[in-house]
Amino acid sequence: MLITEQSGAVLTAAMNNPPFNFLDTPLMLELERLIERVDRDPGVRAVIITSAVPEVFISHYDVGEILQGAERMPIPVPVPLAAVALRGLAPLRRVPGVRKLLDHGPSAGVAGLLRYHAVIARMRRSSTVFVAAINGRALGGGLELALGCDIRVMADGPYEIGQPEILIGLLPGGGGIQALSRSVGISATVEMVLEGRPLTPRQALDVGILHHLAEPDRTIAVATEIAERLTRRSPAAVRAIKHAAYGGAALNRGLAMERNFFLALATRRDTRQAMRDYRDTVGAYERSGAGLPGFVTEQLPRLLRGREW
Repeated sequence: MLITEQSGAVLTAAMNNPPFNFLDTPLMLELERLIERVDRDPGVRAVIITSAVPEVFISHYDVGEILQGAERMPIPVPVPLAAVALRGLAPLRRVPGVRKLLDHGPSAGVAGLLRYHAVIARMRRSSTVFVAAINGRALGGGLELALGCDIRVMADGPYEIGQPEILIGLLPGGGGIQALSRSVGISATVEMVLEGRPLTPRQALDVGILHHLAEPDRTIAVATEIAERLTRRSPAAVRAIKHAAYGGAALNRGLAMERNFFLALATRRDTRQAMRDYRDTVGAYERSGAGLPGFVTEQLPRLLRGREW
C-alpha cells in the first residue's frame, strides 16, 4: 500500500490503495512505521508523500471504517466521556504489545484516531522535512495529511481539496481545524469547514493552504526539487524551527478537543445513518465503474445542499 523509493537523502512514499485511495488502518500502519523509521535514519533528510493512484492524492479517511468503529459503541458517547476514553488509551499506545491489541480489538476505532494524531505529531517533531506532492483530489483526511507536511505542492488540475466532513455530520478529526486556522486564519477556516465545499488548487494556493502549484506532469519533479534543496539544511535547525512553529500547549489542547468532538459526533445515531448512506453510495459508484469522478460530479452537489438533521 506504500511504495517507497530513495534517491540520495530524499525518500518518496507513494500511497497505493485503489480505486479511491482511502486512508485506512493498513495504510496508516505503514505510514506510522515509515515515519518512525525515517525519523531514526540520518540518511533520510526529506520525505515526499504522494499517491500512486492517478488523479487522487487521498479521497478521505475510509468512512466505512469510521462507521465500524462508531458502531462498536452501544450508545452515543458524550464529549466528556470521549475525552476520558481518549486520555486513557493514549499512553497505552506507547506500549508495543498493547498497541497491537488496541489496533485490532473493540477499541480499534479510538486507537485509529489516536494513531492518526500520533503520526502527524511525529512528522511535526521530526528533523526530517515532509513535502506533500498532491497529485490529485485531497479531501478530508487527505488534506489533513497534507497539512501535516511542512511544504505542500499540488497539481494545477481539475481536482478538489477541502474538508467536507460536515456533510455527513462530522468535523475534521485529524487536526484539520487547528492546521487550517494556522494556515488561513480562524475566520476563513470556520467558513470552509461549515460549508464543506472543496476548493480548486488555485483557490487553495490563494488562501494559503498550498505553497506551490505545478503542472500535473511536473508535481513530483517540483516537490523533488524542493525536497533536495531542503536536505541541505541543518537537521538541528529544522527540528527547532518545526518545534517553534508547531509546538505549544494551545495547539495540543485544540487537537485534543477535535478528537473528543469527533468521537462524540461519530457515535450519534443521525451521524451514523449519514455515514451509512455515504458508504453505500460510494460503494455503488465503485461497483458501477463510475468511480470517484462520477461520485464527485453527481453526488457532491447533492451533499452540499444538505440534509435534515
